[in-house]
Amino acid sequence: MRLNHFVKAAVLAMGSTLAVSSVMAAEITGAGASFPYPIYSKWAESYKAATGTSLNYQSIGSGGGIKQIKAKTVDFGASDMPLKVEDLNADNLAQFPAIMGGVVPVVNLDGVTPGQVKLTGPVLADIYLGKITKWNAAEIVALNPGVKLPAEDITVVYRADGSGTSFVFTSYLSKTNPAFKSVVGAGTAVKWPVGVGGKGNEGVAANVQKIKGSIGYVEYAYAKKNKLSHTQLKNRDGGFVQPDDETFKAAAAGADWAKTPGFAVDFTDAAGKTSWPITSASFILIHKTQADAAKGKEVLKFFDWAYKNGGASATELDYVAIPASVIKLVEESWKSQIKDNAGKAVW
Repeated sequence: MRLNHFVKAAVLAMGSTLAVSSVMAAEITGAGASFPYPIYSKWAESYKAATGTSLNYQSIGSGGGIKQIKAKTVDFGASDMPLKVEDLNADNLAQFPAIMGGVVPVVNLDGVTPGQVKLTGPVLADIYLGKITKWNAAEIVALNPGVKLPAEDITVVYRADGSGTSFVFTSYLSKTNPAFKSVVGAGTAVKWPVGVGGKGNEGVAANVQKIKGSIGYVEYAYAKKNKLSHTQLKNRDGGFVQPDDETFKAAAAGADWAKTPGFAVDFTDAAGKTSWPITSASFILIHKTQADAAKGKEVLKFFDWAYKNGGASATELDYVAIPASVIKLVEESWKSQIKDNAGKAVW
């Protein structure tokens, strides 16, 4: 009889321990941009090991992330296209940068090594307009003396979903080619004149891998991970540069974060001899009024941890960490903007 009581007590104790553990093991949810997915995945793995808190992040494109945070189906949204202040205010959202990186053109050409082919913004735009259709076109050959370019058709690969990466890419092409600006323009979802679509950075990378003669655009970590051949690009100062964390940093060096509403800094076509011309920040969207203040604080704790502990992982994946001076501005904005239902600061 005593044994049965002992077993019952032990089972009850174990049940209560499991219940406590499940409460303590928090999970935060986010969705959106595929651009930062590799680094968010790395951070999530390290953060769970350090704190026990999990991050469930869905790489569904910036358009999807904006929709989900507006619908309040996730704890935060992620977008490479920053929202305008009026749009943030309309949905009572706060916005801050989490990471910076570069969008790179990638090609599938036999005999061409990564970084060998040179392109300019105007030529790249004409390829995406369907005006330049062969790899041995005079405009490309003139930029690449000594490079053996095949006489094959160019297959353009673009993002088929609502994409912040597309916004960054089309913003750059619109700045450097007036025809592209008038025909296609800048946006997360545009009407491409030619080509085939892929969903997410993952889908574009997969299509470029399998289609000979193709060209696409992806965040640099996807190019490296999938062993895709990136191109050089001619920047605003006239230099041909390779993509890496140093050229991304150079593009971001002149940013005026403090005076830019919503931290919506634009790095595309930035001045500087070593600037990569398609550099961008990736942004987090979170509701200013947190119905669940504890969950809201968990989101901020994750990004605070990432700011302070995630720099080495960012560099390893060729992203650029947010500078300490900007982190201070961001965390000050958390204190002033993000509150519980009673108006008390969450951070």
